[in-house]
Amino acid sequence: MRRGLIIFILVNLLILSLLIRSVSTLLSLLLEDASADAIHRSELPSPNSSLIETRPQVIPKIIHQTYKNETIPEVWREAQQSCIDLHPDYEYILWTNEKSREFIAAEYPWFLETFDNYKYPIQRADTIRYFVLAYYGGTYIDLDDGCNRRLDPLLAYPAWVRRTVPTGISNDAMGSVPQHPFFLRTIELLQQYDRSWLLPYITVMYTTGPLFLSVIWKEYMQTRPSEAGRVRILMQDEYNRFSWSFFTHHKGNSWHGKDAHLIFWMGQHWMFLTFLGFALAGVVGICLWWTYGRVMLLGAKYRYRYSKVPTIVTSPRSSSSPTRRARRMVPTFFRRVSFKEDEEARGPIETSYELGRRED
Repeated sequence: MRRGLIIFILVNLLILSLLIRSVSTLLSLLLEDASADAIHRSELPSPNSSLIETRPQVIPKIIHQTYKNETIPEVWREAQQSCIDLHPDYEYILWTNEKSREFIAAEYPWFLETFDNYKYPIQRADTIRYFVLAYYGGTYIDLDDGCNRRLDPLLAYPAWVRRTVPTGISNDAMGSVPQHPFFLRTIELLQQYDRSWLLPYITVMYTTGPLFLSVIWKEYMQTRPSEAGRVRILMQDEYNRFSWSFFTHHKGNSWHGKDAHLIFWMGQHWMFLTFLGFALAGVVGICLWWTYGRVMLLGAKYRYRYSKVPTIVTSPRSSSSPTRRARRMVPTFFRRVSFKEDEEARGPIETSYELGRRED
């Protein structure tokens, strides 16, 4: 019995360790505050400062955006126009579905089949932004992100992305020099992460979206890149909270479905769900152990039967008896021993049962 218990515990520990290892990067994201690579407020000149013109700018002056065609909805037109108006000296490229596919077919034909086979259009919109940043460099901005000030200070960093809440980074605003190792690594791993996760929201997030990018970023940071390969993080305050922030955010999330609302609810109640998960895991473990014990017991009952051993009066001085020797050969969980005092017998009376092999 003890040997079976040890094996059972070891198997469960092995399964648990494999599960933890498979999600270790996701768990580590919960503790990552991105402070080591944050773009601090003290580094950024004020919107009207003369220092902006003197800082070296390594990212090309290109703004990339994506939409299915040239007809952008009015709800996002104002946000788009704000970026164009503030950056008349920037090249502006709108990547439509047709133009995106032509670009992939011409420059990255090895990815075309994966690109065409994505189930959700937003997955193609996600991936094209990584490819154009890796190829051309520049700044990518979602259509629901308007520009609040010129982006010139951000062009001084070889690559930057923005911090998101509650953890990780987002892919709605980011910049890079051409051929930056982080975005090269990102496009290299897209095929490896291409799989279905049942719910559309989780599938999109973990195959091409912000969660995918966050995992790649976390693993990339562990390689300790050089200064040129470093990815700087635009924190939330510098993103869109104040009048001096770089962006304004407009209503978007056009691809979110009902499952997204479930995910958001889970995010709001993550502490309760975590406790519930541990409790459920405990119940499952107990049930497995109980089932294992019942299977072992039923198997033993099938192979053995009880037979009465004649009662033997033992003396307190006796160190051993045939009954005791017989009981030592029987598994403890099939052994039943009872003692009763008998004044006339002058010692304990032992009644034992031992197992005999079934003949039927």
